[in-house]
Amino acid sequence: MKRVMIVTGGGDCPGLNAVIRAVVNRASQEKDWEVVGSIEAFNGILREPTEIVVLDEAAVRGIHYQGGTILQTTNKGGPFEWPVKQKDGSWTTVDRSDEMIRKIGYLGIDAVINIDGDGSQRISQALYEKGLNIVGVPKTIDNDLSATDSTFGFQTAVQIATEAVDKLVTTAASHNRVQILEVMGRDAGWIALNAAVAGGAEICLLPEFPYNINNVMEKIESRFRKGRGFINIVISEGARNVNGDCVARESNEVGYRNRMLSGVGFQLEKELISAGCEHSIRTTVLGHLQRGGVPIAYDRVLASQFGVKAFELVLEEKFGTMVSYRHPNITYVTLQEAISTPNLVTYDTALMKTARGLGICFGM
Repeated sequence: MKRVMIVTGGGDCPGLNAVIRAVVNRASQEKDWEVVGSIEAFNGILREPTEIVVLDEAAVRGIHYQGGTILQTTNKGGPFEWPVKQKDGSWTTVDRSDEMIRKIGYLGIDAVINIDGDGSQRISQALYEKGLNIVGVPKTIDNDLSATDSTFGFQTAVQIATEAVDKLVTTAASHNRVQILEVMGRDAGWIALNAAVAGGAEICLLPEFPYNINNVMEKIESRFRKGRGFINIVISEGARNVNGDCVARESNEVGYRNRMLSGVGFQLEKELISAGCEHSIRTTVLGHLQRGGVPIAYDRVLASQFGVKAFELVLEEKFGTMVSYRHPNITYVTLQEAISTPNLVTYDTALMKTARGLGICFGM
């Protein structure tokens, strides 16, 4: 009996369970394969006792529409930077990757399917270079992987953000207000851009294009006459002004390496007041609402396609690769290609051209 292990790491994302279900259902058609899952990404393998679970058809029945991941996830720890508490109470990290690979072999696991975003696919590449049979599945609500046309979870996040814009439009109009909505995306502005176009926002501020507060003020004032009017602004959490100010802080959680982005919407509110904006301003931070809950149909379908393809890459022994969607095909690329270039919004992006044609201001 051969064994494939599924790992879900990084931030949670709508559609993760649909990928797990697809891998298990596809593997069940092969008589000599068993699927197991590691709890909390690779941490389940590294812990003592080991935390892995058998995944059969009964275990994944009906999970495709559930948010989150039945295997749980984490963006702390990992095989290359395992947190260790020292005698003086401080923390350091150790590389346990070789130990983990030996343990995977001891458990009779023939291949690993790692469902994750840019950060963990870099871990996949490093483990592949050490000899681990591994296949990646792209997962991120940020849609920031250039080696695939889309990542599952992104469209659900856009839908949630758009619904938030829709609701804020009516309250902005009712109160003659400036409504600011801060959305996720880290260094990529795709969620903000799509939500602004779909929701009819007049201003959209993205990480890729530093904004000038004077240009933002000019657009705001064009929407008000004698103090009456309204305007909706969508701002991505990684946006910054022309002075380069990005609202971020380091986490004090052990093993958490990412910058914590949140608060740029409130920074923008302060900047507008300092620039002389006399209109009523309200700021909403959508936060983790964007990554939870039920995945929309598009993401369930894409996730299912990715899961089936990932197991077929294992069957074909095409390790060191990542599943990719290149319309209209579900194909694959090397992990090296997958992590080489981020997918960022550019000035000539088709949707940017549409947004400019709609008169959306980007503060430039």
